[in-house]
Amino acid sequence: MYDITKWQHIFKLDPAKTISDEDLDKICMSNTDAIMIGGTDDITLDNVIHLMSRVRRYPLPLVLEIANVESVMPGFDFYFVPTVLNSQDVQYHNGILHKALKEYGHAIDFDEMIFEGYVVLNQDSKVGQVTKANCDLTTEDLEAYALMAEEMYKLPILYLEYSGTYGDMEMVKAAKSKLQSTQLFYGGGIRNLDDAKEVFEIADTIIVGNVIYDDIKHALKTVKIKE
Repeated sequence: MYDITKWQHIFKLDPAKTISDEDLDKICMSNTDAIMIGGTDDITLDNVIHLMSRVRRYPLPLVLEIANVESVMPGFDFYFVPTVLNSQDVQYHNGILHKALKEYGHAIDFDEMIFEGYVVLNQDSKVGQVTKANCDLTTEDLEAYALMAEEMYKLPILYLEYSGTYGDMEMVKAAKSKLQSTQLFYGGGIRNLDDAKEVFEIADTIIVGNVIYDDIKHALKTVKIKE
């Protein structure tokens, strides 16, 4: 079984976006710790199956970050289940999870399910809009969410999602300062190795996504944080 707590770098692939076989091979044969499949817009069973079947040929952990119940399928090593802590819509706290458990609870292997506490920090992002997240947070707000994840909900992961923009590292430090057992994931705006190194000095695990589709060479260099 893979040990998620040792993961330092994850490439996140969007099933709604196009990636060539050549670029996918470079991503999957890099030194990344895992591939995560996930996104916000146009996530369907068909495009998840298609991308999963292409990635499954490679010998590395494969994660589905669940966006909706309709696109969930067997065959992944882990299923990351987000609860958006700063959403103002209960649907994104536990509504989708409740629906999934009603339909599939009898068939779920709960050892494969990982509950993620999400804090969305880019109001202009699609995920911020869809989840109705309150992104106008102070340092104290973020520290409280970190305590909520660590001390109250006992979540294994707190994911700070800046979604396409590079985050405020002082905010990231504030969240990290409240965590001991909860693993801090960071995603958003990592465009090159320097960005990756700066974030990795604070976060336990970095998620690299959009730059894969914009600049594959710089995306691949982010894996060097592990050297």
